[in-house]
Amino acid sequence: MSPVHRPVRRRATRPAPAAARLVRVALVVPVALAVLTGCSSAPGKTTAAATSSPSAATGTPPSGGAPRAGQPPAPAEVTVPSLGITSSLMELGLDTDGTVEVPPADKGMTAGWYTGGAVPGEPGAAVIIGHNDTRFGKAVFHDLNKITEGADITVTDARGGTAHFSVTATESVSKGSFPTEKVYGPTADRALRLITCDGDFDAEGHPVNNLIVYATRD
Repeated sequence: MSPVHRPVRRRATRPAPAAARLVRVALVVPVALAVLTGCSSAPGKTTAAATSSPSAATGTPPSGGAPRAGQPPAPAEVTVPSLGITSSLMELGLDTDGTVEVPPADKGMTAGWYTGGAVPGEPGAAVIIGHNDTRFGKAVFHDLNKITEGADITVTDARGGTAHFSVTATESVSKGSFPTEKVYGPTADRALRLITCDGDFDAEGHPVNNLIVYATRD
């Protein structure tokens, strides 16, 4: 299964993430996962899509709760020490319209883990999505464009266990050519991807690119 994209960014300065609405990911369920993540408009430009479902997907185990038998505990926190980023993680599943739930704009400082991917630290691609900016101001991945190759990303699970990842690459891509298979496709690696918005704003005030950070477990 693989998603289609459009996530989150700030006011144009350089190809950096952004957001002021929410990260929306349209998914084609069961075989091809196409991710389309919709971003917010520029700060100050409020749109009808600037609100979202309050938190995680219905029916998924709550972050920080007891894991189901035989399953690894859910991730509870992500930290990027070099950027001063620390955030608890809400769970993001599928909304009723087939899109991936995202952190609501008023919780812009909280990132979310996409439960349709791998648990961070386990084999496969784990995906964490966050805003850059929202209409409420600076958000959790505001400085993600400053991350460097080799930087540490730490994910702490609900039991207090930690998984450390090293950044291997970053790329800013047009939403129209989002690398779905590369980001969400199967992999034998214990991989992590952080996603937010990037690039300039279009005529409607939406960021035109996504910033993708690729990392693998140490």
